[in-house]
Amino acid sequence: MAKTETRTETARRVRRSSSATGRPRPAPRAASAKTETPYHHGALRAALLEAAERVLERDGLAGLTLRAVAREAGVSHAAPTHHFGDLTGLVSELAAIGFRQFNQAMGSACNAATTPAERALARPKAYVGYAQAHPGMYGLMFRTERLDYSRPSLHEAAEASFAGLANAIGAMRQEQISGDALTLDQGAAIARAWSMVHGFTTLLLDGRLEDILGRLPKGTTAESLLEAMLKSTVVGKLLA
Repeated sequence: MAKTETRTETARRVRRSSSATGRPRPAPRAASAKTETPYHHGALRAALLEAAERVLERDGLAGLTLRAVAREAGVSHAAPTHHFGDLTGLVSELAAIGFRQFNQAMGSACNAATTPAERALARPKAYVGYAQAHPGMYGLMFRTERLDYSRPSLHEAAEASFAGLANAIGAMRQEQISGDALTLDQGAAIARAWSMVHGFTTLLLDGRLEDILGRLPKGTTAESLLEAMLKSTVVGKLLA
């Protein structure tokens, strides 16, 4: 019994001695904090694409790197490579999403129109509207040198976009247009319409239409300028 009391007293003295020296007692080991966001395998791929779109719209194409996307998603730097191979793979899959969103926006606008004239205006207006709402994504979709069109998802989405344009021009011309085999006249009609709307959109996003808008009657918007252009050219016959 005496030996037990002696050991206890010795332990107390050691603890008091440690406190007197001011040396901090070792802190208990804490569980290591997780630095990565846990995702299911399929959800991680979608999360990376969502993160890539945020980076693209915020920092532009120059800021869209695999590391930036990994940081945005809160995962390891190796995760984007594992899912997409390289940056070309990632931006190609992201562009495919852009084309699908783009196609859906134009399709919804056309479906909401109730007359042929409204439908003729709906598609190009939705085209410009999507670009204004998603300038980074829109710019990426037409950066052919950065994209791999052999990827099925991008090829199919881009082809669907062209088919929608061809069908719209065919409806205005009151003829069936096959995207696989065009006459010269049909190709010219498609190129004319696309060039006008795409060119208008590019000028608008670059701020190059401000001078023209500033010279027009007060309250004239870019949309009303586009509509005036469409009425006088591509859809003039329908709106006459």
